[in-house]
Amino acid sequence: MQLRSSNINKLTGEVFDVLIVGGGINGAAAAAALAGKGARVALVERGDFAGSTSMHSSNLVWGGIKYMESRDFALVRKLCKSRNHLIKSYPSTVQEIRFLTTISRGFRYHPRYLWAGSWLYWLIGNGFTRIPRFLTPSAIKQGESIVDVEEAIGGFEYSDAYLHDNDARFVFNFVRGALNYGGVAVNYVESLGGKREDGLWVTQLRDVMDGRTLEVRSRVMINAAGPWVDKHNALTGQQTDYHHVYSKGIHLIVPRLTDSQRVLAFFADDGRLFFVIPMGPRTCIGTTDTRVEKPEVGVTGEDIRFVLDNINKRLTLDRPLTTDDIISTRCGVRPLAVRANGGGDRDFLQLSRKHAIDINSEEAHLSIFGGKLTDCLNVGDEVVEAVRDMGVTIPHPGYRWYGEPPAEVRQEFMHQAALMGLDAMTAPEASEPLSTRLWRRYGTHALEMLEEIREDPRQAEVLIEGTEYLRCELRHAQRREMVTRLEDFLRRRSKIALVVHESAIRDSPGLREACAILFGDQAEARFEEYFAVSRGEEAVLPTTGE
Repeated sequence: MQLRSSNINKLTGEVFDVLIVGGGINGAAAAAALAGKGARVALVERGDFAGSTSMHSSNLVWGGIKYMESRDFALVRKLCKSRNHLIKSYPSTVQEIRFLTTISRGFRYHPRYLWAGSWLYWLIGNGFTRIPRFLTPSAIKQGESIVDVEEAIGGFEYSDAYLHDNDARFVFNFVRGALNYGGVAVNYVESLGGKREDGLWVTQLRDVMDGRTLEVRSRVMINAAGPWVDKHNALTGQQTDYHHVYSKGIHLIVPRLTDSQRVLAFFADDGRLFFVIPMGPRTCIGTTDTRVEKPEVGVTGEDIRFVLDNINKRLTLDRPLTTDDIISTRCGVRPLAVRANGGGDRDFLQLSRKHAIDINSEEAHLSIFGGKLTDCLNVGDEVVEAVRDMGVTIPHPGYRWYGEPPAEVRQEFMHQAALMGLDAMTAPEASEPLSTRLWRRYGTHALEMLEEIREDPRQAEVLIEGTEYLRCELRHAQRREMVTRLEDFLRRRSKIALVVHESAIRDSPGLREACAILFGDQAEARFEEYFAVSRGEEAVLPTTGE
């Protein structure tokens, strides 16, 4: 907790260039971009980083192929370029993956028409990925035996990308980047609203953990509160050109349905794309798309029936999936940006996830509406330009604030790992070598873990049964990842709570040691706090299906 405490103390000690409210993907990317380019930045998040929409995505980084149908080619072009840029910038984390799409008899388009569309999609994306291919029903069955092709008339395969770990981990690494660049970031600190005084924003904050209040001053305020952007703007008296409408989506995590590392895509009964997505030892299926009036949502029996009915109709499993197969759920809202003077009545199935940045130059206030993981680097760069236009000095405008460490650093890590025989320490049930996994998750910080393992080989032992997390990773999380509650680690810094049954987590002897490492003398309290709430219900609370 020392990292969090020291950052809270820094909030009141100076006038920041920018205060960012909200630690989802938009706020995290903005903080990393501004801090990396030399601005003095503070970020506060009332829950944990990536604690809402940004932790409930499909873990896909895609160019928006669904927007081809509405002929929004400019948006598709932008998203494809963003996807390509992420793949190049984060090759260990954002990786190309094949999508196999099956078209059933009676669908509104013939599969060859959609196949032609996938070629146009490929061309719009500069031919960056593997080429699409047309598939007959027999070819679909040969490639994926679990797909039911009885009603299929064909299909096609194309490429997009996915996050190898999880979305919340990806978001946190931007927060960690902002901290590395000298920024201040704190979770579980709520903004109570601010006002403009003598050319500065004076914002009242509340520490959610102990209730104390504090005040922070900044030249610019950025509202990146995700689904709650409108609510926070009401606290600061901001009138904007945009507002949010909400679409609820859910995913179900079930035992692994296929060993192939590809996404199976179908068109669900409501006409929307429906995915079967690999997630390590599990499979993620969904999503729904339900218009809701507020961002606080939960999974209903109807939601679960919709997902299970759709998956059971389209796969030939040994037995149909039932609620007993559900390991965990993901549920939240997609905040969709619409013009304040209209657009809210438009079919939300046709609304895109593109972001909109609303600027009040007179009061040095900026609101970020909409957005998605794919477009995060653009958000960061656009925010820097907007802040500079508001008069904030950007000392290092040409600095590249994102991406994995240089290849030379990776080579040095891999060399040291090979010399000490790190991969030989990989657990038999692990999905990949230790060197690959540690580098992807921690980059340059993985070198510190090598030193810990050299000094004490026990640091390479899996600590929590049924997971791949090592003792040294828990020590790293305690020092550098601002784990404040147990859920922060189990659900967001890792995806343990998504892929391991709650009963197995609770009964793991290693979890007690993990709590001791993370929380010290608060270990028992944090353990009891986590299990005081049903995990089945907790996972339901604050997916982007895209």
